[in-house]
Amino acid sequence: MVTDYQKIELFGKTFIQKLDVKPPFEFTFPVAEQACFLYMLSGEMQYEFNDSQTKIPTHHSLLLNCINSGKQIHEANPESNGEIVIVTFHKEILKKIYEKELPQVLQPGNTISNQHGRKINNDFLIHKYIEGLLFYFENPALVNDEILVLKLKEIILLLSQTQDAQNVQVILSQLFSPVTYSFKQVVEANLFQQGTVDDLAQKTNLSVSSFKREFKKLYNDSPANYIKTKRLEKAAELLLVSNERITGIAFDCGFNDLANFTKSFSDKYKVSPTQYRKLNNVVNNPD
Repeated sequence: MVTDYQKIELFGKTFIQKLDVKPPFEFTFPVAEQACFLYMLSGEMQYEFNDSQTKIPTHHSLLLNCINSGKQIHEANPESNGEIVIVTFHKEILKKIYEKELPQVLQPGNTISNQHGRKINNDFLIHKYIEGLLFYFENPALVNDEILVLKLKEIILLLSQTQDAQNVQVILSQLFSPVTYSFKQVVEANLFQQGTVDDLAQKTNLSVSSFKREFKKLYNDSPANYIKTKRLEKAAELLLVSNERITGIAFDCGFNDLANFTKSFSDKYKVSPTQYRKLNNVVNNPD
């Protein structure tokens, strides 16, 4: 249950909320054209969407697009109280304060993804930002629209500079370009990107178990095996048509470890990448 609730409005809409909660606690997000940034001041919360669950510990946060229904948070520890700060991004307010041009983080990028939520790891600057917001809850007479516009721009800037900047852009840009890609489009577009099966599942907005089931139905193979095979086939092709260093080719094909790439390549083609390039160059370019 909510034991204390405070909110601050910007241009007549809820901008910042502070909730003190104690178990049992549950909150379901409404379907609306908005995105939310939730920061766990104390305690832990559990975020649920369909059959996916993510635990958000103290001083960590969650960014999510609230356009799709079925999203919910509740306490992760039934014996622990919690404090949550929620910053809400309204599409019309963002358009108003960025009347000349939306910042890059709000514009659609080149990433093909349906990801609607992302856990943001502990970030010192964001923690200091949240502490600054608490000052205004304690001193409401000092709050005005000019200050709040600055605070809104500040959190967008901070999020755009985190290690999760690419995912932040995917989530926030959906407010202005709510494109939904097919499962296959997301998979094929991200086959050679650095990342794991878990990362790819997030891009399809599915839990890992649901992603694997859907993948098996569509490709009749496991994600790990199919992805590795495709990456190795691309690497073999690049070894023949380019003079790029093997390390660069491995990276371009989605491998982030040269030793792992070399072993996987040797297991599939029975020769090392260097030998593969030499042997095939001799065949294709005889003296």
